[in-house]
Amino acid sequence: MEEFVITITFLLIGVALKRIPDFHDETGNVLNRFVVYISLPALVLLKIPELAISKNLLVPAFMPWGMLLFSCVLILILSRALKWNREATGCLLLLIPLGNTSFLGIPMVKAFFGDNAISYALLYDQLGSFLALATYGSFILALYGGGESKPSVKKVVKKVVLFPPFIALVLAFLLRAFTYPSIAVGLLKMLSSTLVPLVMIAVGFQLTLGLNREMTSQICIGLSIKLVAAPLAAFFLCKMAGLEGEAVQVSIFETGMPPMVSAGALAILANLSPALTAALVGIGIVLSFATLPILYQLLV
Repeated sequence: MEEFVITITFLLIGVALKRIPDFHDETGNVLNRFVVYISLPALVLLKIPELAISKNLLVPAFMPWGMLLFSCVLILILSRALKWNREATGCLLLLIPLGNTSFLGIPMVKAFFGDNAISYALLYDQLGSFLALATYGSFILALYGGGESKPSVKKVVKKVVLFPPFIALVLAFLLRAFTYPSIAVGLLKMLSSTLVPLVMIAVGFQLTLGLNREMTSQICIGLSIKLVAAPLAAFFLCKMAGLEGEAVQVSIFETGMPPMVSAGALAILANLSPALTAALVGIGIVLSFATLPILYQLLV
């Protein structure tokens, strides 16, 4: 609980900084870039070698793809039944299947499950959410967005291969057989420790709660799927399959994360209902501070 309170405090600091004129509008993006290029790769290099290889690691690797399929099918059915327009459908198809499993997920996993569980969150994010954003996300943007050109397979592969945390993930698995020098461990610990405060301050700084009344039903439906239906489906699926253990708990917990901030930024750039996008991201983050503790109690 102490970690959870600290994490919320960082979020509130970000909200407060937004109101200080000395902090530029791009402050949140700058903090996020530092996390992507420095903090997250350092955490990956530090935590992945500690993983004990077992069949349980398949759960965080495959769970995000199962939940992506589940959410995607639900949204397509509801879109046709409720006659949503093309922009809203594209927005929901991009944001609801893709969770904020890195910027919010890692701090939340650390707060509820402790440092030892971060490795599972990293696998869920890098082998699931990030790859899904690069592949499935590119497809949705090309299909529904207003971009000038469709992303080629070459561009998608290049985006994945050159993403700093993914490079760190590959290196971490290659270096599992070796022991880091003590100075390298100290450096990685110091750099990775910046992730939670920087991420949560950035999220607070970029938090948007604008709500368009015409989009109320889409917001309610979308967030109900993301924050409630998806984690419950994952929970019962794992129960039926007899899967248990911390890797499974963390994976189910990650399915309950709110919509991904990065996916929201791409949706806005592609003109996929920007007002709906901003509301889904902002309100989703706020509501997750209520739904995640409930989900955690269900898991333990």
